[in-house]
Amino acid sequence: MNKKSHFIPDPFFAVFFHHPSIATGTHLTALWCAGVYSFPSFSDLDSLASASCADLGNRSPFFLHLAAFHACHTSKSPTMATTYAALNQTIAGLASTASYATVFDEVSKYNVHLNIVERLWASWYLWMQNDTIATGIMSFVMHEVVYFGRSLPWMIIDAIPYFNKWKLQNTKVPTWKEQWECAALVLLSHCTVELPQIWLFHPVATYFGMDYGVPFPPIWKMAMQITIFFIMEDAWHYWFHRALHYGPLYKNIHKLHHTYSAPFGLAAEYASPIEVMLLGFGIVGSPVIWVLLTGELHLMTMYMWIILRLFQAIDAHSGYDFPWSLRHWLPFWAGADHHDMHHERFIGNYASSFRWWDYCLDTEAGDVAAKKRREKKLAAIKAKKAQ
Repeated sequence: MNKKSHFIPDPFFAVFFHHPSIATGTHLTALWCAGVYSFPSFSDLDSLASASCADLGNRSPFFLHLAAFHACHTSKSPTMATTYAALNQTIAGLASTASYATVFDEVSKYNVHLNIVERLWASWYLWMQNDTIATGIMSFVMHEVVYFGRSLPWMIIDAIPYFNKWKLQNTKVPTWKEQWECAALVLLSHCTVELPQIWLFHPVATYFGMDYGVPFPPIWKMAMQITIFFIMEDAWHYWFHRALHYGPLYKNIHKLHHTYSAPFGLAAEYASPIEVMLLGFGIVGSPVIWVLLTGELHLMTMYMWIILRLFQAIDAHSGYDFPWSLRHWLPFWAGADHHDMHHERFIGNYASSFRWWDYCLDTEAGDVAAKKRREKKLAAIKAKKAQ
């Protein structure tokens, strides 16, 4: 499935050119550049047909006059189609010889309508020339930076006695040795189990219609889709997590994650490869299902979703419940106390982000929930005797 093209009103245009030399069928992200009237020598569309690609390259290393695109799609002239194909080949050579900084300067020069992040994004894809590799590298680096970056503050908090009063199991503070051993296994899992999945995400998601061009979607649309992903993933996580507590599945798959009865941030992804793939499908699969059904998903939305989900998972395993924690503002939010209880009791509280599944299906963990169940049973027995 071809990538969606974006057109920005004159004098700026944007388009994604298909790169014929890439065997994988990926797309070369072309440079966003000025419209036909910005360059007097090419003000006439027809004159571009006779322009040599070398001349275009000499004028600007990344000059792709979008008149070529327009002409190729509006003109029956075989000369124009030949020029368009030649332009793509020229771009590959030009982009491969320039630095990322040079590409960014050129993109910024002709794309003042894009914000800094969008220009950095566009420059990265243009400079890489292979969209699958570009997305793969960016996704893996983002994941590692966010995961370990978000875990670091919790490691520091664990080392400061002042915060102990907010620790849910304050007699079980993880040692530095435990945390480093956990980090080593998690990093190994990231490189061996998650990396292949990250690499496959781009071709799969784009096949179903995911967009990765610029400009990015409006914030309201991203927020709406991310909210839906949280709800979808929570349902997936509840049922499969609950299933993993069934005898043989717990012993052979899920037990590793319960190594620490008092969890800490780094332990969020401390799990067996099967569990990582099984529960990870809810995180990656939810957006893929969404784009398959609606045809609407941008890679930036996906990144924002992954970042927020990582924050949620790490915070839920942090072992701390502060007065300002989100669950005190959103009663249905699970939070650290919800998942910490799961690790302490080894049963109940199976959902990831919200409390409603455990509440409705009576799988809440803890003394309060147990008391309610006992009272409910006693009431049922008394009612039966009364009959």
